[in-house]
Amino acid sequence: MRVLKIIIFFIVLQVSAQQGGMWIPSLLEGMNEDEMRSLGSKLTAKDIYDVNNSSLKDAIGHFNGGCTSEVISPKGLLLTNHHCGFGQIQSHSSLENDYLKDGFWAMSLKDEIPNEGLFVEFIVRIEDVTEAMLMNVTDSMTPREKQSQIDKNRNSVEKNAKKESWQGIKIRPFYKGNQYYLFVTERFEDVRLVGAPPSSIGKFGSDTDNWVWPRHTGDFSIFRIYADKNNRPAKYDKNNVPYKPKHFLPVSLDGIEEGDFTMVFGFPGRTNEYLPAVAIEQITQKVNPSNIAIREAALKVIDANMKADDQIRIQYASKQARIANAWKKWIGENLGIEKSGAIDIKRQFEAEFTKALKAQGKESEYGMLLPEFDRLYKEFESINVKRGKFIEVFLRTNELMQMMLRLAQLEMSARRGEDTFNKARESTINRMKGIHKNYNVEVDKGVFKAVMPLFMPDKVDASIYDRTNFTDLDKTLKVLEGDSENVIAKLNSDIAYQYAKPIIMQFYTNYEPEFQRLNTEINAIQTTYMKALMEVMPGERYFPDANSTLRVTYGKVNGYAPRDAVYYNPVTYLDGVIEKYVPGDYEFDVPQRLRDLYNAKDYGQYADKNGKLPICFLGTNHTTGGNSGSPAIDAQGNLVGLNFDRVWEGTMSDIYYDPEICRNIMVDLRYVLFIIDKYAGAKHLIDEMKLVHPKK
Repeated sequence: MRVLKIIIFFIVLQVSAQQGGMWIPSLLEGMNEDEMRSLGSKLTAKDIYDVNNSSLKDAIGHFNGGCTSEVISPKGLLLTNHHCGFGQIQSHSSLENDYLKDGFWAMSLKDEIPNEGLFVEFIVRIEDVTEAMLMNVTDSMTPREKQSQIDKNRNSVEKNAKKESWQGIKIRPFYKGNQYYLFVTERFEDVRLVGAPPSSIGKFGSDTDNWVWPRHTGDFSIFRIYADKNNRPAKYDKNNVPYKPKHFLPVSLDGIEEGDFTMVFGFPGRTNEYLPAVAIEQITQKVNPSNIAIREAALKVIDANMKADDQIRIQYASKQARIANAWKKWIGENLGIEKSGAIDIKRQFEAEFTKALKAQGKESEYGMLLPEFDRLYKEFESINVKRGKFIEVFLRTNELMQMMLRLAQLEMSARRGEDTFNKARESTINRMKGIHKNYNVEVDKGVFKAVMPLFMPDKVDASIYDRTNFTDLDKTLKVLEGDSENVIAKLNSDIAYQYAKPIIMQFYTNYEPEFQRLNTEINAIQTTYMKALMEVMPGERYFPDANSTLRVTYGKVNGYAPRDAVYYNPVTYLDGVIEKYVPGDYEFDVPQRLRDLYNAKDYGQYADKNGKLPICFLGTNHTTGGNSGSPAIDAQGNLVGLNFDRVWEGTMSDIYYDPEICRNIMVDLRYVLFIIDKYAGAKHLIDEMKLVHPKK
């Protein structure tokens, strides 16, 4: 029985922060701490992560499982991105109270709005549980046998973990399953909306500026965490009180300059930095193009309808943003991979790996890995593209097809008995209500006619919209009344379900099993490849891929040169907002109040030393989805910015980080404070914070 032991050695390079990295905060002592100091940081590893004393990690919250947030006052005031809080802002908006268009500001605690289902989760401590998780796991096991043993070990580790009754536990794999860490968490479920700028500030530039620089977006929103009388997590209750955090971030009024140290602390979602060249080639040349085409077709329909109708604009704002975000990201990812020559660089690295195997006499152990990747990805390509198209149509872009998929899953649940069916029906009803809450039949029909030809050109029949029950919520709910036999009979008599069911069954009987079979084989090879890389080439720099766990990434404020003869400065100003201003435009309109403040140069204490108001800035921090809302922290541990995006050419950093063109984009906190104070008149929120002048 052999437990995988990994010893990782690092070459410390003088500009190593520009090489990327998403580091586990409990493991910063040593190399990472030294690197940060060389970049100008005054923080110790214990300032960042400490179990026994309050530290920066106690102010960093996982916002609703998909973004990051940070506590910025002793009364639980919480800062995140506008796009992270967008769903909550939208849910409270109506034509009478259009918080998307006009913004929202609670002028007292009683005005703060509860949000059902919203939560923020903090990390209490992190433990290495690799040995326990890999106990009795051997190299001779099949992938399925290994996973079965790991699952048994997980149950034992969770059962024996020390925690308080109100705390939770998560165990996550690192280095492709070669290491495991346990996270003890505290989840707060009473989180109330406090403030949000209008979309003309919080989403300024919208799709046109998304993923690009220069940027002028005030992408922030404010919430507050409430706790019970013992300061512990609790569901919403009118008697709950503002949370008293273990630590909150002071806010710097001195801001940033080029070359300043920055640290981004948050919950990055997913990266795949150690993929072989053949995988990156398939993603960028086969999978991305087909998915881009489907989303582009859907967006043309949605965008046209949103521009023509305010009601549709409110209904589809969040959906449009979600669809557009990945669409543009994939385009940028392809551009970055091509510009950086990432595929050729990966192949060169793989040649070095093969050379090292020969030199160390390990060809018999690891020599089959790269040829196996080539074989598997060749077989994987067709099903990977087909499955991707199905998901784009039936889960991401078309709502009627999404309903059909959920209904097919409901029908399949009946095979496991009436109790299982009834639970599945309750879940399905909630999903149907959620879809119909912001649903427009004509918009969805237009999307269907646009996207279905890109998936199954011989299966397009838009007439199903005129004859189905499922474009009307009341009729939908009536179909779902009765026992499983009755409901399934009604489902199968519906024209839209008759249309979609054969396609969905093909997905479950053909696409998905084949995808999972090959993906399991690829993942097993990837795990061994990761182990081999660190064993055979220990001098390389290895950090674990992002997996929605708490990470630290550090770098500097820096501009960049995306193209020949083009250099981008790292800071934008309010002047740029006015330069982009287009009256009445849904992307580039500017509120009268903000224009008045600009004309009067009434920036209060938030202007820089040159009298200009900074809006956004660039850094070399390695970020990804999930880092939205992450704090940008200065050398002393103060809040200077709010991460919200990456430059377009650098979106490929999820699979390949190039220090020349990969940059993250942050809102300058002075702009956030200016909007709260001078624009919204919510100075009581400013008074709640701790404002500091670290450079003075």
